Amino acid sequence: QVQLVESGGGSVQAGGSLRLSCAASGSIVGITDMGWYRQAPGQQRELVASITTSGITNYADSVKGRTTISRSNAKKTVYLEMASLKPEDTAVYYCNQRVLITDAWRYRDYWGQGTQVTVSS
Repeated sequence: QVQLVESGGGSVQAGGSLRLSCAASGSIVGITDMGWYRQAPGQQRELVASITTSGITNYADSVKGRTTISRSNAKKTVYLEMASLKPEDTAVYYCNQRVLITDAWRYRDYWGQGTQVTVSS
């Protein structure tokens, strides 16, 4: 199957920056869209940013202008760089990759285990 392993979360003061990474491994034939979501306590999971195979990006309004999503197709990895972090960015961040595995007939979504980002004021 497929595993997504995230790294880069942690605690940071307001105004700081973080870089999250999410690497996929397994019997992967292809990957299309990649993205980052987050879920704060008591809140629904929300999209932070996404990127297509051709590099078209989409950002939530709340992070636009201070966040960059990028990908390495060779490394099967998606990155999220966040700057000017705010306490309201505190959440568990989950990566998502839409993957076609060996012997499968369609792409399906896979999720990372989540990484905590805590921003203190």
